[in-house]
Amino acid sequence: MADKDVEQTTERGYVPGPWWAELGTWGAIALIVFGGVAAAWVSFRLPGTPEELASGYYQAARVIAIGLVTVGCTLLGRRRARAAAIEETSEQEHV
Repeated sequence: MADKDVEQTTERGYVPGPWWAELGTWGAIALIVFGGVAAAWVSFRLPGTPEELASGYYQAARVIAIGLVTVGCTLLGRRRARAAAIEETSEQEHV
């Protein structure tokens, strides 16, 4: 295998992240809705529901939890950025 064929991951700024890291607010909301639909699917025992209902609810809860954490982090980041912009504007006015 040549060096060109190998992916270089030691570059600066490269940080491997989870698949949900770049979803944003709407992607996180979609995950929450999808998890709710999955939980309803399991509760009505529609085709594809696992034999053990607890495992179906567990999987749905995991998807919902990932969505909730992602939307929380996204909104918190926006709030911090807005507060920093307001603080920067007020500092410029005082000068």
